Amino acid sequence: MGNLNQKSTNNMVVKNYAIIVAGGSGSRMQSTIPKQFLLLNGKPVLMHTINAFYNSYSKPKIILVLPSNSKTYWEELCKEYSFTIPHTIIIGGENRFHSVKNGLESIKNLENTVIAVHDAVRPSISTEIIDQSYKHAAENGNAVVAVKSRDSIRQLRNGTSAHLVRDEIYLIQTPQTFKAEQLLVAYNQSYNANFTDDASVVEHAGFKINLIEGSYINIKITFPEDIAIAELLMQKI
Repeated sequence: MGNLNQKSTNNMVVKNYAIIVAGGSGSRMQSTIPKQFLLLNGKPVLMHTINAFYNSYSKPKIILVLPSNSKTYWEELCKEYSFTIPHTIIIGGENRFHSVKNGLESIKNLENTVIAVHDAVRPSISTEIIDQSYKHAAENGNAVVAVKSRDSIRQLRNGTSAHLVRDEIYLIQTPQTFKAEQLLVAYNQSYNANFTDDASVVEHAGFKINLIEGSYINIKITFPEDIAIAELLMQKI
């Protein structure tokens, strides 16, 4: 496959990057091993995630953001599983905001660049959604993957619950993909506790967020049962 080099309006070739954030612990998984390193279909979750981006038509350069105490362990896993997909390891910060910022700062030339930020523990992302994310962001500034809520929604505030219109509620996933200039402006802001994902950071900087269709298969591995679910779902990709 070739590289999905989207052409911008000035006919410059767009460069694709993927910042994969792997800062999770094993606390909610009831495991001492961080969830991105747990085995899924015979190899660590994180390897499936990186593989999806590597096999996409977009062919981004992959930046893996890890906690400092996980770098050696990951390198040992790569040797054990003969994992040779090229990627650059960057040490993360105290939270997701600072980890993404560290990954962003590692890219030296951001001109005509599109960057996807993805959770390491979403291994069942399809290459089709990855490619659509890069294409839409290159054309429209950004693309945030989301799915409509399948359940009725109520908001609890001050002890009182209120019905929300389900068709207006979207569940946000990753990848969240942006032209580099948007991320540069956004991550020059000071950290805010209300920043829950990259879209919230970019929106706070004044940019309109564009949602594109995601997939209910693109689950985030958080709890022990999610591994078994992901193993079944990945058979459908």
